[in-house]
Amino acid sequence: MDARDRLFQQAMADCGAGVTRVAGSYVRSTAERDDLVQEIWLAVWRALPSFRGEASLKTFIFRIAHNRSVTELARRRTAHGGAGELETIEDNAPGPEQQLQDLRDAERLVRAVQQLPLGLRQTLTLRLEGLSYAEIAEVLGVSESNVAVRLNRARERLSTRLGGGRGK
Repeated sequence: MDARDRLFQQAMADCGAGVTRVAGSYVRSTAERDDLVQEIWLAVWRALPSFRGEASLKTFIFRIAHNRSVTELARRRTAHGGAGELETIEDNAPGPEQQLQDLRDAERLVRAVQQLPLGLRQTLTLRLEGLSYAEIAEVLGVSESNVAVRLNRARERLSTRLGGGRGK
């Protein structure tokens, strides 16, 4: 196994689930997400020879994921403006009553996140993946202060939509 193969395997192990979640924040159906994930990993494979280590491997991969996702969104908007299905989220928590409540809460959260403007949705998703403000700024090509503003706006809008506003 050569260095590129080892690096790719490491990337998939370290960032695979995160890339899937990031892709899921850009599209609405599971099938679209899976297609996008494949496109992202192909782009990562192709880009690995140009990885110079100036940023972390995680940042490098999420930057590629972001770029491929934005490109795919733009392509789909010009081709057709149809909305996809909302992905079903499963929770393996014990107890059917708690499981149902957790599922309903998760679906409400996914719907609320999906309704955020793309810039807020991107920033929030990357933050939930554990990226620092500096890493998010690098991935999205914005300033760290813009990342902070976007996260605050996303939190405020989610709080309002989910009924957690100050007046309630």
